Amino acid sequence: MRGGLQVPDYLGSKSTFTLGQFGGHAGRALRAGDVLHIPALADASAGASLPVELCPALPAVRELRVIYGPHGAPEYFTEGYIETFFATDWEVHFNSSRTGVRLIGPKPEWVRESGGEAGLHPSNIHDNPYAIGAVDFTGDMPVILGPDGPSLGGFVCPVTIIEADLWQLGQLKAGDKMRFVPVDIATARALAKALDEECTTLRGSNACGSGLAPTTAVALISPIILDLGQADTRLVARLSGDTHLLLEIGQPELDLVLRFRGHALMQALEAKHLDGVIDLTPGIRSLQVHYQPETLPLQRLLDTVSGLWDAVCSAQDLKVPSRIVHLPLSWDDPACQLAIEKYMTTVRKDAPWCPSNLEFIRRINDLPNLDEVYRTVFEASYLVMGLGDVYLGAPVATPLDPRHRLVTTKYNPARTWTAENSVGIGGAYMCVYGMEGPGGYQFVGRTLQMWNRYRAVEAFGGQPWLLRFFDQIRFYPVSADELLKIRRDFPLGRYPLKIEETELRLSDYQAFLDREAEGIAAFRQQQRAAFDAERQRWIESGQAHFESEEVTLELGEDAPLGAGEHGIESHIAGNLWQVQVEPGATVAAGDVLVILESMKMEIPLTAPVGGVVKEVRVQPGSPVRAGQRVVVIEEA
Repeated sequence: MRGGLQVPDYLGSKSTFTLGQFGGHAGRALRAGDVLHIPALADASAGASLPVELCPALPAVRELRVIYGPHGAPEYFTEGYIETFFATDWEVHFNSSRTGVRLIGPKPEWVRESGGEAGLHPSNIHDNPYAIGAVDFTGDMPVILGPDGPSLGGFVCPVTIIEADLWQLGQLKAGDKMRFVPVDIATARALAKALDEECTTLRGSNACGSGLAPTTAVALISPIILDLGQADTRLVARLSGDTHLLLEIGQPELDLVLRFRGHALMQALEAKHLDGVIDLTPGIRSLQVHYQPETLPLQRLLDTVSGLWDAVCSAQDLKVPSRIVHLPLSWDDPACQLAIEKYMTTVRKDAPWCPSNLEFIRRINDLPNLDEVYRTVFEASYLVMGLGDVYLGAPVATPLDPRHRLVTTKYNPARTWTAENSVGIGGAYMCVYGMEGPGGYQFVGRTLQMWNRYRAVEAFGGQPWLLRFFDQIRFYPVSADELLKIRRDFPLGRYPLKIEETELRLSDYQAFLDREAEGIAAFRQQQRAAFDAERQRWIESGQAHFESEEVTLELGEDAPLGAGEHGIESHIAGNLWQVQVEPGATVAAGDVLVILESMKMEIPLTAPVGGVVKEVRVQPGSPVRAGQRVVVIEEA
């Protein structure tokens, strides 16, 4: 494979992003019959092999080295749980992939009762940027965010895997055991340098950059390395791995002033043209700097940020361009209903937001009926605060009028599947899912595409993502059938969008809040009471803390098969999503018998021969281990 494959570049890469359906060979996994072209061979040397130290055996319990932070104890977790976190041999969950590696282990101990405005669960925070390799607590389940994971989200991350150990994520599979080992920045960068040298020279290094040699854990220190100002002018810098710095602004609350200041700080850093800055990603009240430490040392970066912050805070009457983008919305769309059904079958059947997310939104906001939920969503003007929340230009937005902010909690644990461009609410935020994948926001409906994969469409303005920071989204209702036609026509340029150009001035917005202060305060008081009442119902019903139903199946040996009988076994651990047959049914060779859900995929098990189904040993929602017999067929 020397020289790579001859495939088109997409966003500067030849990689395939299968969830996004672009890159590589036709944006999908390879199939039998595909033809791949390689460049002419320039170097015909043969017979070389890697030195033995670069071919290590994978240990029974893998060690992944991490930097503590950005979110730890005692702000979010108890000190005792952080000790438990590092002492645990975590098991890789079967629902893992390049998006994220879910982990099975001890339930977290939180120091907060809830995330407040950000969501009902204590893991919820106002959406902030993520680093690849961050361990993200989506509710009570930790997930290592992989290279196909989201760039923005609303959950706390106590540790981040160092750059030199990210390669190990690709080696983890369901059932593997692993342990986190905290190291300091100096150790992390020495390991990164050693790994780079190994990859360049194909020779082992004394620094063991390959990542499998034991490393001495360091004592934990606070991930906060800079703390400036007070109240709404406060700036806190947190370590997020050895190549990312997370800057948090003001108090942990939804305040448009904080978002404006984050935007101004981002613009000021961009104007500096600092060598070593790879990218800047804003959140609701945060800004993440992805940087190369050998080119831009951490202390120099901190000094630069500190020098810019006073000027940002002293700026008066901030203003930004803003477009009003009108989008169709299919209310309570069938694709959303399917995702809820799948969640109840394979993840959590007793969740308080099931079977109707809309009823849950009504209840937790103390609205009189579902028509009021409908009216509120369609009257709101949603301000785009961030992009990339759950992938591909997906907006995280909040209504400009606080009385339109329907506060909810997020799924715990998260869904494993969400239809592309589903629209949901989590905390006080609305999100349009950029693509098919996992998710946790409460569904209200579905809209058109946020990402344009190939064809040039005028609404996108020459870029693949539709929306921009500080756009205002306004929904108008369409039927499910109408939306299917819109979704077919829009990527082809046959469905024009209504987009109005305007400007958003912070002073005008603050004047609006002052005029409507009394009504806004009354609305928030009623909403807070409903929020607290819902949480109390959870406590009384035992739903406040979800206990995972992960079990180790202890099944006896399968009975011997009789003459003409064929046993169909699962070749992977997972959950049963659907059973397509019942005892006594006649099937043909190749017919689908059951569908597993594992590694974020639906995997069918088919009949190897034609015959009659003699036995079905599983039911929808039941866990299945690798090698377990699920169906018996008697050959015709």
